[in-house]
Amino acid sequence: MSTVEPFSIAVPDDVIEDLRHRLARTRWPHPSEGDDWGRGVDLPRLRELCDYWERDYDWRAQQAALNELPQFRADVGGVRVHFVHARGVGPRPTPLLLTHGWPDSFHRFHKVVPMLTDPERFGGSAADAFDVVVPSIPGFGFSDRVAMGSTAVAGLWARLMTQLGYDRFAAAGGDVGQGVTMALALRHPERMTGIHLTDVGYPTGQETDLSPAEQDFAEFIQGWWFTEGAYAGLHMTKPNALAPALHDSPAGLAAWMLSFINTGADSHRVEEAFGGRESLLTNLTLYWVTETAKTSMQMYQEDVRAAFAGDSPTAGRSTIPAGVARFPREARFPREWAERFVTVHRFSDLPEGGHFAALEVPDLFTAELRAFFASLRTV
Repeated sequence: MSTVEPFSIAVPDDVIEDLRHRLARTRWPHPSEGDDWGRGVDLPRLRELCDYWERDYDWRAQQAALNELPQFRADVGGVRVHFVHARGVGPRPTPLLLTHGWPDSFHRFHKVVPMLTDPERFGGSAADAFDVVVPSIPGFGFSDRVAMGSTAVAGLWARLMTQLGYDRFAAAGGDVGQGVTMALALRHPERMTGIHLTDVGYPTGQETDLSPAEQDFAEFIQGWWFTEGAYAGLHMTKPNALAPALHDSPAGLAAWMLSFINTGADSHRVEEAFGGRESLLTNLTLYWVTETAKTSMQMYQEDVRAAFAGDSPTAGRSTIPAGVARFPREARFPREWAERFVTVHRFSDLPEGGHFAALEVPDLFTAELRAFFASLRTV
């Protein structure tokens, strides 16, 4: 594939039937006292969700909705990359590259793409329109199933934007998408007009000059790693040990991903933290039908290997103008921590939302991006 080609999602019927069959035949663990989120996942709630996934969830309706987004695939440096490319409706749209994380996908941004491309339709100004590009990281979604670290992905994104005709562009991301966005700013600064982040990395325990606020943040993160960080440790070290279970059992896939999603949500609203039940199940189904559980986890290991080799994708401080947003159900890093890594032009505390803000509070997320990138047009 040497050119950009239109793409539509078309999952065969037998794949969806196999998914339902596997859900129906799940061998559930025997119940015991304390089968709640404190042990990783609330098993009764997981079972209820999987029952709904099997019997009531309508993949075809969700597939049709996703296909309303203009999607493409292209060969980028020998890697087949799937992406959304939606043109802005305005006098001079700003090119904007959005990078998802784990356990989400390009679907993370499906609610905000129309708001960003056509702001006037949603009560905004046409001057704030963006040309939006949302690629699927290799190893995720409908891109090639290859494991790549953040630096390599950033290089692919720079080449993709060249193929699409954009010399300079803005970028935003969270979770592993934050690492890719930082790698773009550090490795390809001449291409970047600005970056926006919803997290900025965590203290390693090796820092010796932390402010009191940073010290509080470091202590919080240390506790978080002990209670919530098991998934990352496994992804970084032994992703293939878990991969067969996630590829064979949709209930297992749901359990593993829900255990992480719940870390950024109130336990009673874990589905809402991902934009609702249908949104959550659509994302899970995307992982299932593309068979990308293994390669998506391996991205963590690729980044760790690079760091141990002295080539961390986020090592250094970017001089590119940066916007940073804190959401109340996300890790509360202080501004001075963000300043260690990026040149902060805007630091915002949002009133609602968490790790998946583009799904949970799309209006707030969109308004934040508009405000930050609009400010750069006057700099």
